[in-house]
Amino acid sequence: MAGLFDQQADLYLDARPTYPADWYSMLAARTPRHSLAWDVGTGNGQAAIGVAEHYDQVIGTDVSEAQLQHAIPHPKVRYLYTPSSISDEELLSSIGGENSVDLITVAQAVHWFDLPKFYSLVTRLLRRPGGTLAVWCYNDIVVSPTFDPVMKRFHDTTLPYWNPNIKYLFDGYKTLPFPFESVGLGSEGKPLALDIPKKLSFEGFLRMLRSWSAVVTAKDQGVDLLPENVVKGFESAWGGPHLVRSVAYKAFMLAGKVKP
Repeated sequence: MAGLFDQQADLYLDARPTYPADWYSMLAARTPRHSLAWDVGTGNGQAAIGVAEHYDQVIGTDVSEAQLQHAIPHPKVRYLYTPSSISDEELLSSIGGENSVDLITVAQAVHWFDLPKFYSLVTRLLRRPGGTLAVWCYNDIVVSPTFDPVMKRFHDTTLPYWNPNIKYLFDGYKTLPFPFESVGLGSEGKPLALDIPKKLSFEGFLRMLRSWSAVVTAKDQGVDLLPENVVKGFESAWGGPHLVRSVAYKAFMLAGKVKP
């Protein structure tokens, strides 16, 4: 997935919802120590900043230099570019070494990973006992009975342009392999359903759509999935270009620790 989000890094920063603060409190309550956390696929650092409220040091890594250029500075967060060419041993060393990490988080990204490779690293890095891995995603937005069918029709037009790994996101991580012991926040095959409330302007909604990897991929192939008539259809269903709506992103979490 290296480079997949480079083109829309500036849009990505502005368009995505903020994860609720109580998520980080829930996760922090699962780990007995709060020294070091690793936020993988950190992007603009949104999750890393939230984790930093509960842990002494957070390392946020990403394969995209463009994303990291937009990362939010924080005194407890260190951002690290980790190209796909980096070896497991180099990555392990740069994070903190074996048995060193209290919490590992992956927000809206684990479905892009080489899962066996990533899970092997997680198993080596997580502190025993109590070190926890948490992954989450959101895959839908609920706006209104008028708007939601319009959104569904648009989503169907994007299907040919998604990476195959997106199947895990589309089913809310129900089929995502997750070979870890449950800590009460979702488990393999049974993700925890969560809502992310957000006040969203119509322009913010459009920025979100334009940041979708499928929309960017289609554009690269000469296909505009958001021509003027589609945007006008969205605008009408939204209630006008100046209306700010209360929406809910439908989210899913899996969290666990290394099995004994």
